[in-house]
Amino acid sequence: MNEFEIDKRQMRRAFSRAATRYDAAAVLQREVCIRMLEKLDIIKIQPARVLDVGSGTGWGTRQLGERYPQADITALDIAFGMLQVARGTSSWWQKLFSGSKQRFLCADAEALPLAAQSVDMVWSNLAVQWCNDLPATFAGLHRVIRTDGLLMFSTFGPDTLQELRTAFDGVDGYNHVNRFADMHDIGDMLVEAGFADPVMEMEKLTLTYDDVKAVMQDLRSIGAHNATAGRAPGMLGKARWARIVQNYEALRRNGKLPATFEIIYGHAWKAAPRQSRDGRAIVKTNFRL
Repeated sequence: MNEFEIDKRQMRRAFSRAATRYDAAAVLQREVCIRMLEKLDIIKIQPARVLDVGSGTGWGTRQLGERYPQADITALDIAFGMLQVARGTSSWWQKLFSGSKQRFLCADAEALPLAAQSVDMVWSNLAVQWCNDLPATFAGLHRVIRTDGLLMFSTFGPDTLQELRTAFDGVDGYNHVNRFADMHDIGDMLVEAGFADPVMEMEKLTLTYDDVKAVMQDLRSIGAHNATAGRAPGMLGKARWARIVQNYEALRRNGKLPATFEIIYGHAWKAAPRQSRDGRAIVKTNFRL
């Protein structure tokens, strides 16, 4: 058993339960989304079909709709509760007068129920870290993107929640924080999946809290429970919780407890194939008979 494997049923349940209170707590997710949108300012693309993978309550989907008003946009999320909230968020006049068409699809990013080469752009904000097989996930995204189409995403890096990880060290033998892929490894995965010249960036954002309960409550409010197979069964218990609090308190700075998030940004294009399926090289020329 892979102790870091995500339990998809547990994850789906947690995000669905958190859907109605998600937007009030998703400060980090919204900030990362804004920074991703700014990166689109220098990318020349006018997609006719956009897929928002891990759309959540649809805040980012609506921003994409405003940026690409004529686009056909599909919001995809594994949690049905999130999509229910997303469908009810837009006002009637936005639905009536917006040029973009928005559809909602409940599905797993690791098993996309879409035809090959069916979208011009895949957008994913802080979602692919919930995939168990990241190389296969990128291969699946590559499959549905049209030639010369764009993949743009963000995800968490290994130093995410390093303070919480430290606080749990030695408390028991279970997993309490998900494991996240390194930026350079993700770049290699993109190339292996067939994407051309991936651009990777990383930054660290730190949120501050008054106490440990506030940290845990924030994570629960956005559905970010520990859903790994190696998680501890049942409640923590008073003794273990007291030790966690003590460990975390040792990290207090300027009266606040920090929670660090390593944010990885990536984008890459789907280039035209260089080989046919039988391995023969494809050579393009301007010569015409």
